[in-house]
Amino acid sequence: MTELARFSINQMTVKQLSMPELVGTCRELGVVNVGLWREPVQAYGLEATAKLVRDAGLTVTTLCRGGFFTAIDPAERAAALDDNRRAVDEAATLGTDVLVLVSGGLPAGSKDLHGARERIADALAALGPYAEDHGVKLAIEPLHPMYASDRCVVSTLAQALDLAERFPAHQVGVTVDTYHIWWDDNAPAQIARAGAGGRIHTFQLADWTTPLPQGVLNGRGQIGDGAIDMREWLGYVEAAGYTGAIEVELFNDALWARDGREVLAETAARFVAHVG
Repeated sequence: MTELARFSINQMTVKQLSMPELVGTCRELGVVNVGLWREPVQAYGLEATAKLVRDAGLTVTTLCRGGFFTAIDPAERAAALDDNRRAVDEAATLGTDVLVLVSGGLPAGSKDLHGARERIADALAALGPYAEDHGVKLAIEPLHPMYASDRCVVSTLAQALDLAERFPAHQVGVTVDTYHIWWDDNAPAQIARAGAGGRIHTFQLADWTTPLPQGVLNGRGQIGDGAIDMREWLGYVEAAGYTGAIEVELFNDALWARDGREVLAETAARFVAHVG
């Protein structure tokens, strides 16, 4: 289906599907792009996953996730870098050139946001050349400020670009995710800034619905159910020169409780209705 040519289903949206079920349902629906997560890839087997998606003719648009660079302890920082190098290796094996980074929250007992962000830069300096050597780009994902303490001290596209622009664009860019930036009046200008520098490495969609669930992590709404105008944000990234895949990534307990094949079909239909 031409309407689905740019649509990519992020594996987390239908995490209840096994890897073969995910790939099989994509083929049935005419979905040609998929974003994968490291944990289910490792559970099924890296080489087995790579063969499965390759044989099905699917394009892996991203691998999630690397990052978590903010630890203070030297041994923890070294371990994080080692894990991120493995993530780069996995991305290359799967045939994707984008590794999404969730940078990490404040270490226990720390209140130093500036120091945490500088440690991210230090990690990128070490990881960027390794990623380049493997044909992989690092995509810093800013997360909504409600996640700053425990998950990601990078809360805006401006902050993400301030980090990314210390490095070549073919090493480090950004993830533009509607769920995390839709509230930010400065985000459209920052999308233009990212596009001018060739740093929009992936574009992800999720809607904002309220009330948020307890714990807030699994509150990403199905497209069309919330407050975000998806075509408006698509317009911003396209005006900035982005022509790549558009990935729908939903963390949602209600969706996970349903039949995953039904959810994937619904998500594809919502994409056509609200984006395509």
